[in-house]
Amino acid sequence: MGLSVVVAGGGSAGHIEPALAFADAIRRLRPDTEVTALGTERGLDTQLIPARGYKLELIPPVPLPRKPSGDLVRLPGRVRTAVNQVRRVLDQVHADVVVGFGGYVALPAYLGARGRVPVVVHEANARAGLANKVGARFAAAVATAVPGSGLPGEQVVGMPLRRSITGLDRAALRAQARAYFRLPPHGPVLLVFGGSQGARTLNTAIAAALPGLVHARIAVLHAYGKNGTPAPPAPGYVPLPYIDRMDLAYAAADAVLGRCGMTTVAEVTAVGLPGVYVPLPHGNGEQALNAEPVVAAGGGLLVPDAELTGDRTLAEVLPLLAHPGRLAAMGAAARASGHADADERLARVVLGVLGS
Repeated sequence: MGLSVVVAGGGSAGHIEPALAFADAIRRLRPDTEVTALGTERGLDTQLIPARGYKLELIPPVPLPRKPSGDLVRLPGRVRTAVNQVRRVLDQVHADVVVGFGGYVALPAYLGARGRVPVVVHEANARAGLANKVGARFAAAVATAVPGSGLPGEQVVGMPLRRSITGLDRAALRAQARAYFRLPPHGPVLLVFGGSQGARTLNTAIAAALPGLVHARIAVLHAYGKNGTPAPPAPGYVPLPYIDRMDLAYAAADAVLGRCGMTTVAEVTAVGLPGVYVPLPHGNGEQALNAEPVVAAGGGLLVPDAELTGDRTLAEVLPLLAHPGRLAAMGAAARASGHADADERLARVVLGVLGS
């Protein structure tokens, strides 16, 4: 009889993508596995999950307030409603295990599974979120992307990623990738991106640095975000609001300038690119922590958001892209610091919990 695995990673792409990469991996290892994804109508769940061929079961969203508010007062009732729906789904699909990836879908999933089926938690960030802190208390196994999450019994497996990224042959795709984006076929390319909505600091810094980059004959592929603003036109500068072929973007590039969410760090290291990482200036400081192992290994550089100006961009990027030997060494260090097989490592943790 096949396995029935329920994944809870809805909401943002940062939760959904590792959940789906894990789902792909466990089906490779155990083709008789049925995977059901829990999600809500609020996030990207209805767009991303069915498109990858997985069954989606919707539950009520349970946003987790960060500060005292009316939402905090209403939270217990919302959790109860969502937990009851989770339990109905678990019964319908005869679930063997729930694998959660944090966020507001994971909390009711963990609570609904407690005492019924085993729970496996995966924490993507250097500092665990509330949902995973709760789930880890009674989880059969806790897996993390990087060490030091603070969760009990963590096993570091890395960040599950799509095979189109972890199996990327950048050298073989380089010419095709540059033609796809209409980049110069020769010379260094800097890839710049800061999330789907863009990053004002990155956009402003690139606009200021662009004359110097053009003078050094460095091309720029710049995802400025749906709410962002591109730099003025310049030779070798390719601005896009969003890049839907990140595999080709990585293949076209020689280095990356971007934020350091865990998915970004994991992808950039998996493909062996040097990164100049600029952590978000707010939150709990987790973005800087995400990049620290890569920087310590020599695969990246860290620049505080407040310090990223046009001049600082040139000071970091020009010496890097001017020396192919340094690029190659940093790229190799980046790749060595990552976990390209994290999807299957997590799948084996789950199969171990099930004794399969």
